[in-house]
Amino acid sequence: MIDFTGKTALITGASSGLGEAYALKLAGLGVKVILVARRTDRLRALADRIISEHGIYAASVLPMDLSTRDAGATLARILKGRGTQIDVLVNNAGFGETIKFVDEDNRFIVDELTVNIHTLVELTHAFLPGMVERNDGIVINIASTAAFQSLPYMAVYGATKAFVLSFTEALWGETKHTKVKVLAVCPGPTATEFFDTNGTTPALGKFIRTSENVIESTFRALEKEKTPAAVIDGPLNKLTALSSRFVTRRASIKLSGKILKPKEKN
Repeated sequence: MIDFTGKTALITGASSGLGEAYALKLAGLGVKVILVARRTDRLRALADRIISEHGIYAASVLPMDLSTRDAGATLARILKGRGTQIDVLVNNAGFGETIKFVDEDNRFIVDELTVNIHTLVELTHAFLPGMVERNDGIVINIASTAAFQSLPYMAVYGATKAFVLSFTEALWGETKHTKVKVLAVCPGPTATEFFDTNGTTPALGKFIRTSENVIESTFRALEKEKTPAAVIDGPLNKLTALSSRFVTRRASIKLSGKILKPKEKN
């Protein structure tokens, strides 16, 4: 069993969904959580809940827009300036939309690339060296089953998650001879605000999992003596993600396109 007592975790995208679920789980294990997202009111409400359950020093908030230039470096500089040691990093912040690439707003694309890739890499680069030096720490990067195939109508989002998976697996390879755990978590469609704002289709209904399911998959993987480089949440999601090995990329792309194609507006 991993002893989390007295550790400090930085969780991005902590105002709802998976970020909130990771914060609640880690706080329950005795971890002080630093909550980062744009929505100050949601962060403070979550921090108040955690503090009421686990004590005054259990949670703190750092409202920040992670889509701004050098947001990751700025956040790291603030924490290091305070002398804060990060023992657990949860790079959860990320977003996307279901739309034809040619219709996607350029500002949205830039923000999506910044949050999903740039900020994640900056934060990992800021805190992983200290973990390696201490020979202790955990990095959890939230990828997606979208990382395993090209996704028409979610072209940028799928590509960013493929990057996160590849990046995290490479870091796992670099750190596997240490006691640092680096894990890519690959949820499928999950009942969070992502689909409230992004929209979903009936075809995805049978794949929907809960945040709690994803948390359980994460911690089962972390508790293994040899933590894997990545974990896919849910047997059906695992089967779907890995099925791309047995069909042509052309067929996989056509199927994904049929599932994700937005409904025509009247």
